[in-house]
Amino acid sequence: MTGIRESGAGSRLELTPDQQRAAEDFRKLRGVDPFGPFIPLLKSPELMTRVSALGEYLRYRSALPPRLSELAILITAAHWKQTFEWEIHAPIALTAGIPQSVLDAVWAGETPTALGADQQALYELCQSLHRERGVSRDLVERAESVLGEQATADAIAICGYYALLAMVLNTQK
Repeated sequence: MTGIRESGAGSRLELTPDQQRAAEDFRKLRGVDPFGPFIPLLKSPELMTRVSALGEYLRYRSALPPRLSELAILITAAHWKQTFEWEIHAPIALTAGIPQSVLDAVWAGETPTALGADQQALYELCQSLHRERGVSRDLVERAESVLGEQATADAIAICGYYALLAMVLNTQK
C-alpha cells in the first residue's frame, strides 16, 4: 500500500516508507486504517505510532469502566468543541449507560444533574483540568477515594490524550 484515503475525500495520500510502516502498525493495533486525527499525525510517523499506542491503552484497557472513560472523553471533546470526537464517542457513551440528558448538559457546558458519586468525581476532575488547568489536592484525593488511584491517573491521561487529538483535529478545519 502506498497511499491512504483522506477523511471525507476520494483522494489518496502518498506515503513515505516510514509513514507506510506507521500506518501498518496502526492497522495491526486497531484493525482499521488511520482515520481522523491519525491522518495528519502521519506527518510525524513515530509520533503517530506512539500516540496510537497510548490511545489504544486509554480507550480499551484503562482502569476506568467504559461509562466513565467515555464521559471523560466527551467532557474533553465538549471543552475543545471537537465534533469529530463527539460524534464517535457520544453513541458509545449512550450504549455504556450515560443518559442523553448528561450528554446534552456536557456539550452545552452545563453541569449535569443526578450523577453518581463516581461520575461526579470524574466530572469535577476533568472540568478542573480543562477550566483551571490544574486540580486541587483535595479534589485529587476525593477522586482517588472514589475512583481509585490508577483510574484517577488514567482519567487525567484521557483528558490530555483527547485534548491532543482535539488540537490536531482543530488545526484541520
